Order: sequence, then structure tokens, then C-alpha cells
Amino acid sequence: MPDTGYLLAAVATAVAVTWSLRALPFAVLAPLRSSPLLAYLGAAMPVGVMVILAVYTLRDLDPGVPDRAVPAALALAFTVAAHLWRRDAVLSILGGTAVHVALCSTVFAP
Repeated sequence: MPDTGYLLAAVATAVAVTWSLRALPFAVLAPLRSSPLLAYLGAAMPVGVMVILAVYTLRDLDPGVPDRAVPAALALAFTVAAHLWRRDAVLSILGGTAVHVALCSTVFAP
């Protein structure tokens, strides 16, 4: 069994490393808060994330299979409409997902 000093040093090292790794992002980002690049990314990224999600979702979609294509098209239309209406990425993404799941689970269920 290791002695008490060794165990305390190991725990202190683990605490110091964990605390440093958790505090480091905040220390690095603090000077960037007033950066125009960060402001631009904050405004542009929600739409960018939605585009990436839409492309990822629709990449394997076969338009010849209506049971798969119609719910995806309706959910996509709902997502775009919700985003144009409210300009809220979270509402648009969650609403489009809910519409797709509801349609696939009820109307277009196998």
C-alpha cells in the first residue's frame, strides 16, 4: 500500500490537471469575446449547422421511395418555414425532427 504522502500527491496532481483543463477554455476565450470574427461565427453558425444536418439527413434519401421521401420533404419544409418565421435554430431543428418522427411513426409507418 502506498504511503499517505504519495496518495495525497497523486490526488493533488489529478485535481490540478482537472481544474486547469476545465478553466483553460474560459481563460482563452475571455479576450476573444469582443472579436468581430467570433460575433460573425455566432451569427452564421446556427444556419451552417442546420445546413450540415439537412445534407447529412438527405444524402441517402431515395426520391423513388415515397414512404421515406415524403416525411423527409415535409419535415424539411416545416424546418425551413419555422426558421423563416421565428429565426430560432433550436425551435427549427427540434420542430423539424418532431414532424419527421411523427410522420414516420404514424402516417408513413410500415
